[in-house]
Amino acid sequence: MSDITSRTPNDPLADRVSHPGYPRSNGYDARWTIDNQMGPHALWLLEWLAPALGLDTLSPGSRVLDLGCGRAMTSIFLAKEYDVQVTAADLWIKPDENAGRIAGAGVADRVLPVLAEAHDLPFGEHTFDAIVSVDAYQYFGTDDLYLPQLTRLLKPGGRIGVVVPALREEIDGVEPPEHLGPYWEPAFWCFHTAAWWRRHWTRSGAVEVETADWLQDGWRDWLRWSEAVADEHTDPWHVEMAGRSAEMLRLDRGRTLGFVRVVGRRQ
Repeated sequence: MSDITSRTPNDPLADRVSHPGYPRSNGYDARWTIDNQMGPHALWLLEWLAPALGLDTLSPGSRVLDLGCGRAMTSIFLAKEYDVQVTAADLWIKPDENAGRIAGAGVADRVLPVLAEAHDLPFGEHTFDAIVSVDAYQYFGTDDLYLPQLTRLLKPGGRIGVVVPALREEIDGVEPPEHLGPYWEPAFWCFHTAAWWRRHWTRSGAVEVETADWLQDGWRDWLRWSEAVADEHTDPWHVEMAGRSAEMLRLDRGRTLGFVRVVGRRQ
């Protein structure tokens, strides 16, 4: 079993993807994070979310749902850093694949991988102390009816926290900004501002919104990570996608794209 939290001394890749704002993430093997990425740096985003969500205040063994966990990096991080019991739910990455990664990280006793679709979660009411979703919630959570259904799984007073790719300002009309036209995908229309997410969650009546804010210079982090993945990943598809993201972010320079975190407490 390799130690994913053991940083190799004098490793140029580790130096390249170290971030002064995310000391916990810096402790994870840089090659491991690149090989298991599925977009922006999920550990950086989770570490930004953590204080607003109050992860440090959870008791050891608290139950956390990691919704849309991808290759379970965030689930492993939650178990290692906060000593919680994590249900790692994803639709596209099979549980057997994530189980090997989880066992290799030494947290098989604290992370359970499951196959689940966001609208058909096989859990009972009041199951979880917290729900986390990093770079996934935008794909299903814009539905006006979704949050009340999801928060039934939270214990009373439990929190849900998400980080999503976002817009600095809402886009009027049906066309993206001209400079983003060549890169814009239909799925990008699920990106919204912090104010949009605050209103969306507040009017659902399901939670009291405690945080809805924009990550200052988040686009720079996204660009830095995309450039590293484009240079260092071994799979041509990932290299191409990361390179395209980097081109888009260099053109935009934070005028349009970034990240928003949203935290709500169950009413």
